[in-house]
Amino acid sequence: MSPNKQNRMNKRRLGQLQAPAGKKDIKGARKHKTSLSDRLAGYRSHHQQVAIDSLRRLVARPATTIMTTLVIAIALALPTSLYVGLNNIDAVSDGWEGAARISLFLKPSVSTGQAEVLRRNIAERDGVAAADYISPDAALEEFRASSGFGDVLDQLDANPLPGLIVVTPREANVSAAAVTELQASLGRLPEVDLAKLDMEWLQRLNRITELGRRLTLALGAMLAVGVLLIIGNTIKLAIEGRRAEILVVKLVGGTNAFVRRPFLYTGLWYGLGGGLVAWILVQSGLWWLSGPIADLSQSYQSDFHLLGLGFIDTIVLWLFAAMLGLLGAWLVVGRELRAIEPR
Repeated sequence: MSPNKQNRMNKRRLGQLQAPAGKKDIKGARKHKTSLSDRLAGYRSHHQQVAIDSLRRLVARPATTIMTTLVIAIALALPTSLYVGLNNIDAVSDGWEGAARISLFLKPSVSTGQAEVLRRNIAERDGVAAADYISPDAALEEFRASSGFGDVLDQLDANPLPGLIVVTPREANVSAAAVTELQASLGRLPEVDLAKLDMEWLQRLNRITELGRRLTLALGAMLAVGVLLIIGNTIKLAIEGRRAEILVVKLVGGTNAFVRRPFLYTGLWYGLGGGLVAWILVQSGLWWLSGPIADLSQSYQSDFHLLGLGFIDTIVLWLFAAMLGLLGAWLVVGRELRAIEPR
């Protein structure tokens, strides 16, 4: 057998002997392959590390962080304060929603007996829950006690106030259309000089409140855009300050997603911090106003107290602020990182 043929046979045998070992190595590599749970744990650990590191960087620059956070907080506190104010107006008017009253001012020629007969007839009508008669003398005494003009009233020669019948509609007929129709019907009675619906001012208040809600939404939308611009500009400056670090990370194989992560957490921290400070500003303002409001409500024999942000509203404010910060950072980071590439 020639030497060349013998060498080829030896190589073939050597390959046959090494093949099983190669398969074992492959199987062994599969055994040591990273599991999904390990990858998730590493991913979570890296996010935690980046979040803490981003927070430390903000704490290391207290002046810049405090000023940016305060600007964001003021922008968030303005619409939040309007929202709280509208909620308090709703709380005050809730007790009046079902208190629609029709005041029937009687003609001066109607006597007390005629007024009492009219009251009973009105009380028996469909859609009427109650009808109360207030005589001119009783109305004058009530006005004297509530107005504080007793000395002026004593100078009058005669009682200028007419008799009054206060009509309360049934709860089933408290809609605006039903009450208006009842008012028109009662106003056509011959003994009635004027029929006044006491719910008209409440309807005006509701319209003003609705206008306030829309203005609050518009103001909130504009200030939210302002917060996005503030955070975006802050993140842009942070990227420029770490340009050299970003280039090094990209040179060693770091992806845009890897580089983007710290800046997204920075925006998140700015937004969340602004939301927390905004909540403190709103609650502090309510605490400052609570004393005078309580004194004013007591002067009207009311137990009304200012309502602050509830638990759900507070959580929504914080989440909204954090999402604004994250969105503002996300809108800027992608564009800025694409412009930073190693050459």
